[in-house]
Amino acid sequence: MTLQNKILDTFIGKVVRKDLAFQVKGNLPVPTYVLEYLLGQYCATDDPDAIEEGLEKTRNIIRTNYVHRAEAEEVKGKIREAGRYRIIDKISVLLNDRADQYEASFANLTLTNIPIGTEYVRKNPKLLSGNGVWCIVDVGYIPGDDIKIRWEIQNLKPIQISNIDLDEYIDKRHEFTTDEWIDFLIHTVGLNPDNLNRREKFIIISRLLPHVENNYNFMELGPKGTGKSHVFQELSPYGVLVSGGDVTSARLFVKMSGNKEILGLVGYWDVVAWDEFEQQKGKQIDSVMIDTMQNYLANKSFNRGKATHEATASMSFVGNTKHTVPYMLKNSHLFESIPVAFQKGAFLDRIHLYNPGWEIKMLKKDSFSKSYGLITDYVAAVLHELRKFDYSADLKKYAIFSTTLSERDHNAIRKTFSGLVKLLYPDGKYTQEEALEIIDFAAESRKRVKDQLYIIDETFKAEPAVFEYTKASDGTKVQIEALECVGLNSPSSQPLYSKSPVTNNPSPITHHPSPVTNTPSLAAKSIEIRLNQTGISYKTLFADYLQTAHAIEITDPFIRLPYQVYNLIDFIQMLKETNDTPEELKVILHTNAENDEAIPEMIDIFDGLQDDLRSFSIEFAYDFTADHDRKIVADNGWCIYLGRGLDIFEPYARFTMGCAAQENRRCRAFTVTYANQ
Repeated sequence: MTLQNKILDTFIGKVVRKDLAFQVKGNLPVPTYVLEYLLGQYCATDDPDAIEEGLEKTRNIIRTNYVHRAEAEEVKGKIREAGRYRIIDKISVLLNDRADQYEASFANLTLTNIPIGTEYVRKNPKLLSGNGVWCIVDVGYIPGDDIKIRWEIQNLKPIQISNIDLDEYIDKRHEFTTDEWIDFLIHTVGLNPDNLNRREKFIIISRLLPHVENNYNFMELGPKGTGKSHVFQELSPYGVLVSGGDVTSARLFVKMSGNKEILGLVGYWDVVAWDEFEQQKGKQIDSVMIDTMQNYLANKSFNRGKATHEATASMSFVGNTKHTVPYMLKNSHLFESIPVAFQKGAFLDRIHLYNPGWEIKMLKKDSFSKSYGLITDYVAAVLHELRKFDYSADLKKYAIFSTTLSERDHNAIRKTFSGLVKLLYPDGKYTQEEALEIIDFAAESRKRVKDQLYIIDETFKAEPAVFEYTKASDGTKVQIEALECVGLNSPSSQPLYSKSPVTNNPSPITHHPSPVTNTPSLAAKSIEIRLNQTGISYKTLFADYLQTAHAIEITDPFIRLPYQVYNLIDFIQMLKETNDTPEELKVILHTNAENDEAIPEMIDIFDGLQDDLRSFSIEFAYDFTADHDRKIVADNGWCIYLGRGLDIFEPYARFTMGCAAQENRRCRAFTVTYANQ
């Protein structure tokens, strides 16, 4: 069964094809969750005819009921002539204390101060947040003389699911493998998982953490066009996206109206996301707001007016970077693009996760999902309910972190762990390996914050934190490093996750020719390269260990496809450039064929390579006897065990810098072990 069939069978009635909203939306400024709310009623099927019929119904509703601001007067006329008319608009409500009544304003219909029943406000308090809520509204018209207000709200329904069965959602997680569930979530947020590697998927899923975790402080900076603000603008009616340059203390926390205190955005929303959180010329930042913000991020409360208020809203800060990551690491720091007023330790130390937005490729046409995912309104309601759970205490079952970490470091890692468990394993069932994968990501995301604090505020250097933990299962120590910092160094000098030194060499392999003395400066060790790590090449990995070899045997069962043969040629070219005696070099390849039908073509390819290498005085031989092991055995006494063979790089486009040099390519995750024979 394909993933898409499994999704339709398991979540029937709660999924929609993710490209349909774009077909209906056009240029309308309507959030995706509004459109998918309608599509979910008519298009939650894989029947093409039913989908087309549902699309037409949805288009008709939008065409008939959605209010374009430019057509507001025409719609008002329809209401007057019919006496009653149903519309889709964004509604905001204020309390008129003089008249002792609530009054609504319509964003596109341009009506203001329209009385609205108290029952609607009690059921939907976010109407008072000042940012508006998309609703389906029946608007009536009262004709006659001496009528002060002719418009009336006869019925109002926010566009969101009223209730869900969370236990049912959690139970359905059992039907999916972890890889399938991750891809399902990626489809749900509207992206195509086939174009993403596992680390990129984690980065995108991490954007959901503020939706699923109370009081979560999230930041993502990166290039334009990578979808940083998408999940905050389009995904959930429980979140609000505001322009970072237009936020005031009153709008965010409390507005004073006479003697009354009116709660701001944090009092009504699960997530308040700051878009374009970057330096803008002519924009002044309210210092009182920053102080209030710092207190709220740390203590979940704020003081305004006469009282202290508590809230659970998470804060997300998303913005564009001005320079590349290598430039920032060399010349400034990774927070350089945010407003200067926020570039201080007291504020930044409260950030739980710094998501590396620069690792996500710019979104193109094929970046978006054309398959089925959960209706955004449904998944938003699920995430809202999951905020009530906390799995942070479970982290200690798997890892014990260094005591040099501050309580804020520990808290950040625990909260990220808890949130990712809720997103990936809502049933609470995961393996130790899966738990450590989350812990590694959580710790790296917090370390990225701490590393920059040392640059911005030197007082943090007085108590440096060692981001290291001990596995509860076997006592192995694991050191954490941010990926962008590893890419600047040789993998042999500073692996991303360096484990305890290798103490037992693998069994010696004896089918090498005449051994020679090992180079004294080289050591037996094991290194791990992280997904998306850069700065890696065959030269940095292998040249030192193979420099004195005369004969080299490569065992890699996956030298089959054209790009894998190119990898082999790149490897031999590296040997030609770095070996002490390339004119006496012998290379033997042990590989395998996917099936017998492929062998004739592979023989033609390898025979051609054999003839070509002979002209460079390199002897090349091959056979199809490889098993699952992947290794390089040299006659100088070294054996290099390869986790992925020579296939260590992520796919890259033809016309990119990755074509020019291996160091510019992103790596797959793999392990290399250097052992004496």
